[in-house]
Amino acid sequence: MNEWLPFYLSVFILAYLLISFVVPSVRVYRQTGINPVTFGKSDSAHDYIGRIMKIITGLLVLVVICYAFLPALYHWLVPIPYFEKDEIKWTGLIIAHLALIWIVIAQQQMKNSWRIGIDEQHRTGLVTNGLFAYSRNPIFLGMLFSVFGLFLVLPNLITFFVSCCSYIVIQIQIRLEEEFLGRQHGEAYTRYKERVRRLI
Repeated sequence: MNEWLPFYLSVFILAYLLISFVVPSVRVYRQTGINPVTFGKSDSAHDYIGRIMKIITGLLVLVVICYAFLPALYHWLVPIPYFEKDEIKWTGLIIAHLALIWIVIAQQQMKNSWRIGIDEQHRTGLVTNGLFAYSRNPIFLGMLFSVFGLFLVLPNLITFFVSCCSYIVIQIQIRLEEEFLGRQHGEAYTRYKERVRRLI
């Protein structure tokens, strides 16, 4: 497994970023003319969370690069030997791939309502069908499982930190978005919250 995993992970992390962020962003922009990336450079909680998410993503990419191309440096990331087992790595790969599929499905179901962050300039529809009938935030749920899966594949201090940090940051972002959706959609969103759980 260690023979092909470094190369495969480097391809997977690139494909993951393209499929889950770049492709849907381009699609929404082409169909609506709206930039779906709403995080800015202000000092607001929303934009601060956006910067933290970029750092988290960068750390994951850095870990994969070290594992694939700089193995001597990877040891400085403090690998966790207890989790260094093939069956755990396979489990992590399966979780990460299923999470990516889940994210893509949820993005397709959001159609042109998909955004990265909170869009206060353009009103979006309230999506409650498909995966959104079971989770109010299926994309965030998929992201959490993706990060956890990568931790199982590459268990070290950095991926553990990223997993914990991702959970906290995503929980904060979810609450910011839910407050916004409550203001935008009113009673319809209140009823939706009553029947569908936040994550799962």
